[in-house]
Amino acid sequence: MNERLIVPLDLNDMGHIKKIVEQLKGLVMFYKIGSVPFTYFGPDIVGFLKDDGYKVMLDLKYHDIPSVIARACEGALKMGVDLLTLHTSGGFSMLEESVKAVLSSGMKKEEKPKLLGVTVLTNIDEAYYKDIFGDMKRSLVEQVKFLAVLARSAGLDGVVASPQEVELIRKECGKDFLIVTPGIRPRDDQARVDDQARTMTPKEAMKAGADYIVVGRPILKAANPREAAEKIIEEIEDGYREVTQRP
Repeated sequence: MNERLIVPLDLNDMGHIKKIVEQLKGLVMFYKIGSVPFTYFGPDIVGFLKDDGYKVMLDLKYHDIPSVIARACEGALKMGVDLLTLHTSGGFSMLEESVKAVLSSGMKKEEKPKLLGVTVLTNIDEAYYKDIFGDMKRSLVEQVKFLAVLARSAGLDGVVASPQEVELIRKECGKDFLIVTPGIRPRDDQARVDDQARTMTPKEAMKAGADYIVVGRPILKAANPREAAEKIIEEIEDGYREVTQRP
């Protein structure tokens, strides 16, 4: 179950990053590299993790014209990342060109990264959504559903969405469609949501049908990061066990 936990290294201190990775060695196998560490350290941070056998989710949320994003995906292939994010709001053509870039790479199937479409960020609630997009015909949840279906139709492997939309996406897109969920807070840390708006516990997210959960600050800011990660993995296991025991 530790492979279902992704820890984001949203830090600008390489020494701190190395310390966290060392503390979680043998326990956490998957790390997320977002815009902060990638801006500071570039591809070297990906190389550091891959050289030590870790899996990497490169979370740069690509969003540009289709040809530009296709070339960016080609660059990500060379880094050997395992998951790669694109904004689904970039539209069908951008998503499709990204898929084509991966499929035409000549890499073996098991070496190719899985492409994930980012739906609606987990810090956005219904009121914030309306502030950004105005009088949309679709509600926030309907928009997540729309973007997930768009991602699937363009050939993406899955999406990034809040745990609150997991069941809906699973119903619409099928059991083989990957769902990665940020906005996760452990059961003993529900009072602190930080800048997240749509949250669940690790157990709830797994029961809803998530494939991977992303947990950052509850681990990175813990007095004992390893102990915090162990508790989260226990919650993941509890949720997964209940799912597999369903009649």
